[in-house]
Amino acid sequence: MIIKNGLVFNEEGRFEEKDVFIEGDRISTEATGEVIDAKGLYVIPGLTDIHFHACVGYDFCDGTQEAISKMARYELENGITTICPASMTFSEEKLGQIFETAKEYDGKDGAELVGINMEGPFISMEKKGAQNPEFIHKPDAEMFYRLQEKAGGLIKLVDIAPEVDGAIDCIKKIKDDVRVSVAHTAATYDQAKEAFDNGAKHVTHLYNGMNAFHHRNPGVIGAACDNENVTVELIVDGVHSHPSTVRTTFKMFGDDRIIMISDSMMACGLDDGQYTLGGLDVTVKGNVATLTGEGNIAGSVTNLMNCVRTAVKKMEIPLESAIKCAAVNPAKAIGIYDRFGSIAPGKVANIVLLDKDLNIKSIIKDGNII
Repeated sequence: MIIKNGLVFNEEGRFEEKDVFIEGDRISTEATGEVIDAKGLYVIPGLTDIHFHACVGYDFCDGTQEAISKMARYELENGITTICPASMTFSEEKLGQIFETAKEYDGKDGAELVGINMEGPFISMEKKGAQNPEFIHKPDAEMFYRLQEKAGGLIKLVDIAPEVDGAIDCIKKIKDDVRVSVAHTAATYDQAKEAFDNGAKHVTHLYNGMNAFHHRNPGVIGAACDNENVTVELIVDGVHSHPSTVRTTFKMFGDDRIIMISDSMMACGLDDGQYTLGGLDVTVKGNVATLTGEGNIAGSVTNLMNCVRTAVKKMEIPLESAIKCAAVNPAKAIGIYDRFGSIAPGKVANIVLLDKDLNIKSIIKDGNII
């Protein structure tokens, strides 16, 4: 297959008009066969969502092959070709069952499952958000390794509140085997800095589930900004962060360190109504999901491609930066950039064609037109 005349997102993070060659399931330096005329279209790598919980009525924590399959198909239809779904705060037994199901998943008709984001249970009670307080557990390296064994090594991210007893010791023990993310935390600047100094390299949904940035108490946000090795997740759905905050975040961290995520729950792709997240009741109205009776935001109801559109069309973020933060940076963060995340020879041919209004015109997964 040859994609001709398109504006291709290159590895320098810019668009250039050139041809893309696909041989089998890989991007190549030359090829013959079907020609796709992409004149006037953006040719971008498939997106990777490293933090979403659910969509179209199914949740990763359902712990079923059907749930993963339905979610993966929806994600692929929206240009997200690789997924790293997130778990919630549950018992070790339930998490183990969820992770074993993920390990056994081999579906080929949707986005590829490339990892697991273990969001709970090593979090702070004070900043639990939509997580179930019944199952919050102190950071425990041995528990993580037991769950990683059940997951077959699929866990790519583990969330930890660094101020909780045992957190720093846990970070030191597991940092070489998984990416540690500071999350659902009331940590001070010094506590967050200690976590980063001892191996944490990531922040879960920046601004959400943590203390606000204050000029005398900069907290997690300030500590993350000061550490150039730390990447930060950002939910760009128009609900979780004001457009000015998003623009300011890009100025603070730059598009090399921001990872756009959807943090979607099961109402994503469906209508308003009553749903659940992590065993808790959620009310969805419009583009806002909240814990029923409490009002806390409970994930988003959008997908990552819509976050890209929101960033570009409503928040004045350059398209090049948005694509970098939704395709390149997440792949790098979870260690799959050698296969995914850019349009380069030897990488898997996961490609999305967008028109100038950022509507999807074609999706190519593993070298096949979907």
